[in-house]
Amino acid sequence: MVGTGDARLLMLAGELHWQCTTSTNEWEYLFVSDSERMVAVERDYLVVRAQGRAEIVVKRSRFIATARPVDTESEAQQFIDAVRREFWDATHNVYAFTVGPNDEVVRSSDDGEPSGTAGRPVLEVILKERVKYCAVVVTRYFGGTLLGAGGLVRAYSSAARDGLHAAGVARVMPVRRVSFALDYAVLGMVQNYVAGQGYTVADIDYAERVTMHVLVPARSIEAFHAALTDLLHGHYSPETGEDTLALVDP
Repeated sequence: MVGTGDARLLMLAGELHWQCTTSTNEWEYLFVSDSERMVAVERDYLVVRAQGRAEIVVKRSRFIATARPVDTESEAQQFIDAVRREFWDATHNVYAFTVGPNDEVVRSSDDGEPSGTAGRPVLEVILKERVKYCAVVVTRYFGGTLLGAGGLVRAYSSAARDGLHAAGVARVMPVRRVSFALDYAVLGMVQNYVAGQGYTVADIDYAERVTMHVLVPARSIEAFHAALTDLLHGHYSPETGEDTLALVDP
């Protein structure tokens, strides 16, 4: 469902961006609404919530996967360069990334590993997991034992998957803000319905009557209106905002 912690993000305008927090060096969303991107979104898609890191060891080789959200190819390259500087003494810094809700830009690099055994498997994990706007760098410190082509594919794939999960995955979907007034006597009933359907109450204004502001997935808007009309016995006059993009649980 739409997370209440994300609701504050939905009222802002602009492109999908991330910001690096100086204290933790983690990346988080600044805001998620953009008219051009709304046109491009044909279906829900997944993104990583923040920068995350995971490590596996295979026959004494360390595979360190770092994943984070990226808005553009330039941001992806900056992130890759930063990881390379961090792990400057590594044997390999393999990477893959995808930009765009429909994977308009995809790139990968084996960084010296045998062709097709590293970068492409990492990219295939990103695509298979249906994660967009995402870059993954898998750093390898060679442990002295050759893994063979199949072993490399499995190791890089496993590390990339763990890196994505460490970053946390969220779904991006179009939602609409619906505002409507109701009497105090039916507030509890409406709140129970909204919570039961997994919608988020963005705000409630208490005055002579109550005004609720609910975030509803755009694809469910007609069903929501029908249900509220029924619950309120026809005394339902909503004001509906424009679609915006929201982060929801996958």
